[in-house]
Amino acid sequence: MHTAPYSHYAVGAALLERNGTIHVGCNVENASYPATICAERVALTSAVAQGSRDFVALAVATSDAGSPCGICRQVMAELGPTMIVYISDDRGVFRTTDVSCLLPDSFNASSLKHAPPSP
Repeated sequence: MHTAPYSHYAVGAALLERNGTIHVGCNVENASYPATICAERVALTSAVAQGSRDFVALAVATSDAGSPCGICRQVMAELGPTMIVYISDDRGVFRTTDVSCLLPDSFNASSLKHAPPSP
């Protein structure tokens, strides 16, 4: 399932929790293109909304084994920094990587400097 009426680029994602639960996502495009959300983020945010946070793997499927976009990589680094990522094409040929390879030296909470409270 997907809704990609503008790009015609279907993407599906399946997110695996350590307990074996699988959360799925698909890309959902919008005429206001910035409102579009990628399959990877649909799966991740749906899982978080259901109270999950212990992710071990994410599988992403496209027709040509397209790699996750930068925003998805950042969200993966925040929510599943040690996840294995499987990227597949429509023939079932896949490659395996991990979040740290997709986004080395990612921006994270330790990058934020909090000013001390004012007196």
